[in-house]
Order: sequence, then C-alpha cells, then structure tokens
Amino acid sequence: MLELLAPAGSPEGVVAAVQNGADAVYMGFGDFNARRNAKNFSEEDLKAAAEYCRVRGVRIYVTLNTLVSDREFLAAVDLGKRAQRAGADAILVQDLGLMRALKKAIPEMPLHASTQMSVHDLEGVRVAAAMGIKRVVLARELPKEEIEAICKGSPIEIEVFAHGALCMCYSGQCYMSAVIGRRSGNRGLCAQPCRLPYSSGARGNEYPLSLKDNCLINELRELERIGVKCVKIEGRMRPPEYAAVVTGIYSRVLREGTGPTDEELAALETAFSRQGFTDGYFTGRKGPEMLGVRESGGAGETQKLFAAAKKYYLNNEFQRIPVWFVASVKEGEPSRLAGGDDRGNVAEATGAVPEPAFHRELTQTSVQTQLFKTGGTPFLCRGVKSTVEPGLALPAAALNEMRRSVLQQLLPMRAKLAVRPEAPFDMPEPTPNGTAFPRLTVSVAKERQLSPELAALKPRALYVPLEAADTWGRSLEPFLKDDDITVCVSLPRVLHGREKEDAARLLRRAKSLGVTEALAGNLGHILFAASEGFAVRGDFGLNLYNSQSLSVAKDLQLLSATVSFEARIEQIRDMSKVLDTEMIVYGRLPLMITENCIVKNAAGVCACRSFSGLTDRSGLLFPVLKEYGCRSALYNSKKLFLADRAGDWKKIGLWGARLAFTTENRLECVSVAERYLGRSDFTPNGVTHGLYYRGVE
Repeated sequence: MLELLAPAGSPEGVVAAVQNGADAVYMGFGDFNARRNAKNFSEEDLKAAAEYCRVRGVRIYVTLNTLVSDREFLAAVDLGKRAQRAGADAILVQDLGLMRALKKAIPEMPLHASTQMSVHDLEGVRVAAAMGIKRVVLARELPKEEIEAICKGSPIEIEVFAHGALCMCYSGQCYMSAVIGRRSGNRGLCAQPCRLPYSSGARGNEYPLSLKDNCLINELRELERIGVKCVKIEGRMRPPEYAAVVTGIYSRVLREGTGPTDEELAALETAFSRQGFTDGYFTGRKGPEMLGVRESGGAGETQKLFAAAKKYYLNNEFQRIPVWFVASVKEGEPSRLAGGDDRGNVAEATGAVPEPAFHRELTQTSVQTQLFKTGGTPFLCRGVKSTVEPGLALPAAALNEMRRSVLQQLLPMRAKLAVRPEAPFDMPEPTPNGTAFPRLTVSVAKERQLSPELAALKPRALYVPLEAADTWGRSLEPFLKDDDITVCVSLPRVLHGREKEDAARLLRRAKSLGVTEALAGNLGHILFAASEGFAVRGDFGLNLYNSQSLSVAKDLQLLSATVSFEARIEQIRDMSKVLDTEMIVYGRLPLMITENCIVKNAAGVCACRSFSGLTDRSGLLFPVLKEYGCRSALYNSKKLFLADRAGDWKKIGLWGARLAFTTENRLECVSVAERYLGRSDFTPNGVTHGLYYRGVE
C-alpha cells in the first residue's frame, strides 16, 4: 500500500498526524530546512517525536533541504548526525554538496532528494540513485503518464505530492522571493510574492501566479498502480488540526480502497482551500482554472472542524501495530500469555490459576474475544492461538490484565533505537584561486541578439537555446567560424520525458553545425546531453552554493559550473574552485519557470510575442518570455549590472563571467559587452547589483 507521509510543523503536529493514520511524518530540524518559519524541532523535541513514532511503527523524515554555505557546512553535517542519533529514518536534501557530505558522514542514513532538487525526468532519478539517493520526490508539475514512465524505469523509490499548496514555479528554481526581498526559497524563507496581485495588461486573473491547492485524493489507487511508493501531504506551516483532518481522510481512503465521501471532500475544503482544489498537473488539464486565492469567510466552520479534530487526536490511539497472541489455560497451572509484534519482539505474562467451571466454561472463542480488545493502544490484534483445557473458568479481568502486561512490555522494546555508524567529515583543504581574469561568456534568448559585431568581441563561450539548432544556422556562422569562441547549446531547465525525442533531434542538429558542448541546469539533463555525445557545462539551475557542490559538479564530469547568483561575492571568492567556475555578472535574473503558461492564462490565447509581462503594485514590470515546451519564464524588472564592480569579481578565481541577454536588442548586447571589456562607459537603465552584495537570508 502507498505510504502516507504527513507534515509535522510542531510536536503536536506529530501527534495529530500519527493519530490520524500517517505512515510517516516529516519535520524541520534546525535552520537548514525549506520551512524555517515553521515551529521546527529542537533536539529534545526530535528525540521525543522519533521515539513516539518508532513505538507506533511510523517513520520520521527530517528535512535538511536548503542550500548551505561553506561557513555553515560543518554545522549542517553535524545536524545530520544529530538527526540520525535522535532517530530519523531518512533525511531530505536539496544541496548537492550537503548530500555528498552526509553520504560520507552518516553512510547508512537513507537520503531522499527533496522536490527542491527539481528532478522531473527518469535521467534525473538515475543520477540521483547513482549518487546514493534512496528516494526522489518528483516535481509537482508532472502528469500521470510522466510519473508512470519514471516509476517503471526507476531503480529507487518515487514520492509525489498529493495534497497541499502548489508553487507556480518548479521547486528549487524559484528565485523571486530572494531577488526581490532577500528571502530565499532555496534557503527556507520564501515570502510568497507569487500570492500577491499583478497586472498583466490583459483581461485575466489578478493573481496570475497563485495556484489552488493540489488534491489527488481521487487518484490514490491510480498512483499506487503506476508504481508510486509514497504520497505526501504538504502543510508544515499550517496548524496541527489541518494535518489531522487531511491525514485522517487520506488514510481512510487508502485503508478502505474507496473514494472520499461528499462530507470528506467538504471537510478538506473547510480545512484549507484557495477557491477549491486542482489536479491539473496530474491530469494534464492546465490553465487559468488552476488559479485561486485564499478567501475570507468560513472561519467558524473551520474552527468547529479543527476543534473536533484536536479532541480526537489528543484522546485516541490509532491502532496500526500488528500483534499476535498465544494463550495457555490449563488445569492447576497459572494461565500464560505471549505476544509478538511485527518486529519480532516477544513478551510474556502469567495470570491466575483457572478454577473449575460451574456455570460457563472458558473456550478458545472467549479467549480470542478478550485478546482482540486492544483499543486504547497502538496495537491491533491480528491473530490468537490458544490452548484451553475443558471445564475451566478464568475471569475476563485476568485475561485483560495479561493482555495489558504483554502490550506494555512490547512498547519499550519497540522504542529501542538501532545505532547507525558515523564517520568524520572535515572540509577539504581549499583550492587556491587562480590569478587569471575571467573571460566573458554570453547567453542569448533570441536570434536577433546575435551579430557579427558581437562575435568580433570574442566571448569565450556563446550559449544559445536548444531551439536555435533548427533555424539559427546563418546567424551562428560568425561564432562557429571563430576558433576562440565555443558555441554551446543551452538545454531548457525543464524537459519532460515526452519531449526528449525532439530535444535529442535538436541536439543532433546542433552537432551537425559543429556544436559539441551543452549547458545543463538539471541533473537529468546532464545525463541526457552526455548520452547524445555532448560535453556538458553546469548552469545556475543546479544551485551550486558551496565548495562541496562544485566538487559534485566535477564528479559529474562537467567542464565548468555556474555558481548560484544567491551567493554573496565573498562566498564565491572563498569557494574551492575544483573546476572552471562561472558567474552571471549581467542580465535580467530568472525569477520563475512555470509549467502553467502565464501568457495564455492572462490573455486567453497564445500571445508570447505581444505579451510584455506582469506589473506589480509598485508599477515594476517583470518580463515574461516563452520557454521550451510552451512554458513561461518570469524575469526580474531590473538588470543585474556589475561592470562598475569589475575589480571585485575579476579577482576571485573565476573562469567565466556571463552576460545573460534576454530582452536586449542587438545594439544593447554589443554595448553591454563593450562596457564589460572596458571599451565604453555604457550603462543600461534600471540596474541592480543583485544579491552578490546584499546576500539572502
């Protein structure tokens, strides 16, 4: 049966989830998890919660799923060790470097790839498995057919989100909160700017980035059929009562194999909804009907529902632990009872000597009836074997007392924690920065941004979109003919399995033009490009935030790696650059990539060429560009500009400094490049130094 994984934002949340049938709970511990604003667990809280769950046969997963800086690294590894000692059954990770370190420090602790790792294809799952990951939480945007194909080919377990909040952007690829307000979603402090109103300049929803909550309760049997191991309920920031209500309904549907009742569906909406629910990604029915906001009203009904839920989970014990009894009632001997659980624990108890029966003699049936009465405990009797000699009587109270004694003995046996090994982990000696200045690299979004004048400036590398292979041949000629310029095809950050055939065709077309290198910002795409014979460079989507993550990039045989633009300039300076390292120094930074088309939702038709973007309440315009697969990319209103700080980034050991062109015209591209080469004083309008000096929280 599917594992039901429920959120626990607090110790009470553990009780709420467990007593409503969760098979596993997940929680934050310390400051390195994607919900740092939740009431995360202290070490004592975690130990108590782990024991509580262990006794009841419930697994406990700890989230260490944020990016970690070099200065924080040893503390994060230590937190992983402490989570293991406290009783965690698995740890969720996003940071590739932290994943690598935890595999060394706590080698037998199962690691799960958080949805923040942006895995959305079979190649990504296989790379994760090769790195030691035991389970992957897939991106929420995948339709059923994609999930099924991944499950069929996956060497490890697959988990999907079944209920709760949906981000408009692919998890791990949203930089909006960080770039706008320094509160990084990749660091666990997302301020949810997607839930704010925006104007699109066209008729449409005022909240074009706010999705309804996901609800797949009617798809649970289908999820199990296609090979999913675990379904997750989102909601660590919500109250324990929310977890209780949602977990209880999902648990009943899973146990009984039936659909939800009308009353249960209504209860899910009462607990929390944004104008209802959506299953649009799973069923492939995307569009504006997936959008929704939290409305006022209904608080009274929610309070009643939550009050009843709280009363239940504080006063009841969910029976899930199978127990089997063996009883012996013989003349002249103390009665005996033994009980065993699903872990092989066995306990025994003796009771009163039976007396001759004068009215009603004890039978195997009456013994069984009493021993099946395990209510009020986490145990559920699965079978009774008994030897009962005829003509004897034994009070029901005597059987009850033996049953209670056996069950009480089993509880501490179940509480025992298996010890897993630990190994020391020390940060390797830093690799000294090179003294050479970085070469300029250039990425373009449109063919019209290319020109012979740009080629004459001799960027070290030119990154062009995957689609360029089909129609940009003539525009690429000045770059392809120059031996000092390497032309790389840039893979989209999102590439579903159904799109791989066309993507492979485009890669082969690029190769026919003389292109032999690819830029990839996703784990799966590294393997995909390599399988087509391309040498691969790592893009910003890999979220390389520390020295260890750069080491992972080297292990993956990348030619170069682009560091996260959420890192401070000092962090980048201090990273051990074990391979050629690149930094984005100019351009509109990407804020989101969305599966649900922002343009079509707002305009009602495909109007990418005429759609300028979204405007926030202060009047700032955030451009929206079409991405491969009719996806949308939302960009910052301001352009990152560091030409006036060249003395800072030129001396920190970089191989490449990238100029990322998106909305610029041909002349602007050349003017910007000349400024960065020190040949002009051109400064574009609306610029920012980004996060390199401000940093993120």
